[in-house]
Amino acid sequence: MPQPDLLPGTLDLLVLKTISRGALHGYGIAQYLLQISDSVLQVGEGSLYPALQRLLVNGWAEAEWRQSETGRRARYYTITAAGKKRLAAEEEQFEKMVGAIHMVLRGRTV
Repeated sequence: MPQPDLLPGTLDLLVLKTISRGALHGYGIAQYLLQISDSVLQVGEGSLYPALQRLLVNGWAEAEWRQSETGRRARYYTITAAGKKRLAAEEEQFEKMVGAIHMVLRGRTV
């Protein structure tokens, strides 16, 4: 069965939430999302790295080069204060959207 696509706009939310737990490199972020989602959220490099760059440009994340657990140089990403504010706003908006979708799926009438 094919993997579902991420809802538009959710990748930034997921990455911000992931790096709010602590600094991670890109591969670590992708692996965390894969593990925590029971292999449903498979984020490829072609989506992840542009999202990370967008977070850096917007000031929602910072990055620094470090040595990874395998001994290779890797860019580690951390959330900024502005990123924490953005994460809170995105989580709130996402919860509203999910609630509205649930109402439609349950056939709630007005």
